[in-house]
Amino acid sequence: MDCLDDLCGAVTGRGVAGVVHDVGRLLEAEHFRLFVSVLCQAADRANSAVDLDGFPLERPAIAEHFVLEFREFDREKVALRVGQPDLTVITGDGFVAAALNPKEWR
Repeated sequence: MDCLDDLCGAVTGRGVAGVVHDVGRLLEAEHFRLFVSVLCQAADRANSAVDLDGFPLERPAIAEHFVLEFREFDREKVALRVGQPDLTVITGDGFVAAALNPKEWR
């Protein structure tokens, strides 16, 4: 996970949007929830200006987002597969968004 939040600013000098194509193949995998959780953790760390102990980092916060693209998108199915106590999941017209649940992570 460190490489997901540390390298993007050093390489680009700005934020990063990671796009994963054809995620439908992963949707039924046992590790799919863990995969999404790790991406959310990396984005949260990159988007923060403090380390895990709360000390300021020697870099500014970096905007980092991950987009998972599906060939066939079933919003309800994806939301159910992503949903877990450590994530906050919202849905809208054509999307499912996930972020770390602050009650579990702060």
